[in-house]
Amino acid sequence: MRVSVVLCTYAESMYDDFREAADAVLDQTYDDVELVVVVDGTEAVFERVRDDYGDREDVVLHCNDENVGLLESRNTGGELSTGDVVAFIDDDAVPAPDWVELLVGAYEEHDRVAVGGKMTGRWVAGRPAYLPAEFDWLVGVTHRGFADGEGEVRNTFGSNISFRRDVFLELGGFDVEIGGRKGDVNMQGGETELAVRVREEYGQGVWYVPEAEVEHKVFEYRTGFWWLLDRAFWQGYSKLLFEKLVSGAGGDEEASYLGTLASDAVPARVNDLVEARSPTSAGRLAAIFVFTGAVGLGYVYGLCKWTFTPGATPGGDRS
Repeated sequence: MRVSVVLCTYAESMYDDFREAADAVLDQTYDDVELVVVVDGTEAVFERVRDDYGDREDVVLHCNDENVGLLESRNTGGELSTGDVVAFIDDDAVPAPDWVELLVGAYEEHDRVAVGGKMTGRWVAGRPAYLPAEFDWLVGVTHRGFADGEGEVRNTFGSNISFRRDVFLELGGFDVEIGGRKGDVNMQGGETELAVRVREEYGQGVWYVPEAEVEHKVFEYRTGFWWLLDRAFWQGYSKLLFEKLVSGAGGDEEASYLGTLASDAVPARVNDLVEARSPTSAGRLAAIFVFTGAVGLGYVYGLCKWTFTPGATPGGDRS
């Protein structure tokens, strides 16, 4: 089974991070790996990539004529790939050496059409003391309570997800209207929408392999309280978007997550606060309510915009 790993990049400031990701992909324990690099419209970055990787037979290079965004770049990478499986990773992430090997093992053992793994955090500027592990998803890290071991889930993160290439192409790849910033709207979760379509078409969710790890670099700007609050708000908006525009994108996973917060996370944080009586414990407890409230506000904002603005859609320019 040949695996093509699509890695998109565009910013010169991220080049060293890109190289760490690319080198980690090329140094996997699994032999038959193809790296597909898509540079999103930045010619200076593409020249550096070509200088460093252009002479390798296991690397495919492409530069978009202009900046088209992450999801469209990933779709281009999927089309250029030659593997039986196409996997996706970002330029701020680093896969474990056995990442591809473990993904392939799941495809072969469980006969799946989509497989993903766990995101861990590399906290470049340190982890915020107030951030509860249940909300690590805000920074692209698999959160506490995500799944109880290996098994089927709706989706994993976009930087650690893979599909059989024929399935990916047959479904048209990622919907470029779902995900990314469009004006003042910051939609999230292009991988969620595609995974829902996979489940509808093939009757399977994504097979989750927690041992297949990708480390996500959490830069300092992502650890600020207001950035996290904004992220939570638009996550709520995105949930409304999925419910309105994506058939089968119900809120079962979200309802289960809220139930876990209520039954496990909040009591545990209250117990920590009683025992430790520390500002850190109080901050984590408060953050659960604040971030949950921000998600709810984003959902309500989307609902109002959909309901009361004539001709409007949650995605802005989507018709």
